[in-house]
Amino acid sequence: METIQPVILCGGRGTRLWPMSRGQFPKQFLALTEQRETLLQQTVQRTAFLSQPSIMVCNQSHRFIVAEQCRSIDYQPAKVILEPCCRNTAPAVAIAALLAQQQGEDPLLLVMASDHVIEDNDSFELAVAQAAQLASEGFLVTFGVEPDSPQTGYGYICVGETIGGGNRIEHFFEKPSRDLAEEYIRSGCYLWNSGMFLFRASVYLEELRQHNLHMLEVCEQVMANSPCNLGVVSLDETSFEQCPDEAVDTAVMEKTDRAVVCPLTAGWADVGTWGGLWDISEKDNDGNVLGGDVISASSHNCLVKSNSRLVTLVGVEDLVVIETVDAILVANKQSMQEVKNLTKELENTKRYEHDLHREVFRPWGKYDSIDRGQRFQVKHITVKPGESLSLQMHHHRAEHWIVVSGTAAVVRGDDQLLLTENESVYIPIGTTHRLSNPGKVVLELIEVQSGAYLGEDDIVRFEDIYERVASA
Repeated sequence: METIQPVILCGGRGTRLWPMSRGQFPKQFLALTEQRETLLQQTVQRTAFLSQPSIMVCNQSHRFIVAEQCRSIDYQPAKVILEPCCRNTAPAVAIAALLAQQQGEDPLLLVMASDHVIEDNDSFELAVAQAAQLASEGFLVTFGVEPDSPQTGYGYICVGETIGGGNRIEHFFEKPSRDLAEEYIRSGCYLWNSGMFLFRASVYLEELRQHNLHMLEVCEQVMANSPCNLGVVSLDETSFEQCPDEAVDTAVMEKTDRAVVCPLTAGWADVGTWGGLWDISEKDNDGNVLGGDVISASSHNCLVKSNSRLVTLVGVEDLVVIETVDAILVANKQSMQEVKNLTKELENTKRYEHDLHREVFRPWGKYDSIDRGQRFQVKHITVKPGESLSLQMHHHRAEHWIVVSGTAAVVRGDDQLLLTENESVYIPIGTTHRLSNPGKVVLELIEVQSGAYLGEDDIVRFEDIYERVASA
């Protein structure tokens, strides 16, 4: 089998899996299944049979989450492409293809989403090998899954004549009504569209040039303006914003005469809703899927996940109950597609719960907003050994730090302080400051903020070892 370059797309938002999935920590970074690893980590491990490490495409704001999740499973990507904004899958794949060609190569690209579940990796590898034969002949291959239920959240592919180990694609259909989905299944001529692809980099770019020239030209300009530093390609924001927002399906696959579909029977699922997670999860004798501190009595066919407290159910059916430390979702299992509308309402009303968890991960560690009021906020801050926050200043808030454990190196204006357990320091409004952990153990401290405005955008950065922008 010739060289196959995996391309993992990490840009999904997972809005229907709120409140666990949020804008700054979407579903691909969560461990949703019975496995310990996150969906992204499972996807990475799925590529172990290939000789090439992955090109990863992620949002700029998720850069350090991707890095940490790869580091924790001892994985080093070939390249990481950082998108400054979301422009769907077609531009992301074009950038990956152009990057491969910049290195003087023209591999087959195995394009995978980072948030899918595949239960049988051996069958997946066989399907890739079969599809590689067609991709080597110049076809653009997608993988189709035989439907076992009339899912309305999936796209469908109408298969045509047999060609090699696959079939020509007659039509693509996006998320049909339930009646239409049932008709598709009865006909036996339709497969679920998995959203995974295998094609040669040059072939994809040729088809994009023919069917969406503007997108290709913008992507070529983006690459010309985007430096690669230590394996990280930071896409130029000004030019990338001009790129059309379009999926691979509509930009190329629905227009080309080279599109084929290969069957995939590997226990595939796109866990796009809580109902979808219930479908693929192991259930107890009452049909319930329970996770965390949950007690159920006389309740059936429910999905319940508790993250921070006891959740009890009595005499209910077909419910989804998702508890996090700052939000709870209660919904009928048949209404999962409507959760997306709920998250849109949270966004429109500027609720922080749309985008952030109470616990927020940063490249240096994390913080947990344990209390807040109109003019104060209390955080539990954790800084990893050897890491450092940026040298920064706030216009609207003062801060008081109390060390709980570990050692803190503090810059406060012209002062340099070393604090240990039970010691504290006050940072007045407008004072330049930095917090670092010079020790070998985790640094924990309590931060009390006070002031007229406590938003995370009141940060002016002067120096930052993580190369974040000047103001957050």
